Amino acid sequence: MFNAVRTVMTFAADSEASARWWGELLDVPVKLDVSDTGAVYAWVEIGGVEVGFHPADDERNPRGGSPVVYWGVDDVDRVRERLLAAGCEHHRGPLTIGPGRRIAQLCDPFGTIVGIEGP
Repeated sequence: MFNAVRTVMTFAADSEASARWWGELLDVPVKLDVSDTGAVYAWVEIGGVEVGFHPADDERNPRGGSPVVYWGVDDVDRVRERLLAAGCEHHRGPLTIGPGRRIAQLCDPFGTIVGIEGP
């Protein structure tokens, strides 16, 4: 049901500047996704893992908060339901972030935000 970790997301005051710093350090290209609100999600890919920088939001995603690790899954809805049944609580999503690519975040019983990503 769970595959390899696909994405690690951190929260930054300036997500694009954070990604560009890491991109330069690691000599990898920076990718950007600009929402219709103007928010920029920026990321670099390293060893098949997306390291993403999401705009910080004091209410939902504070800067300096723990990174969100996204597990690759075969079915976001099925795994989300299993996690909810096991005691997790809804946090965000499911959201479609690209063709065939969806994410959801849940809070485990200990307060850790967990991400799942897949179709």
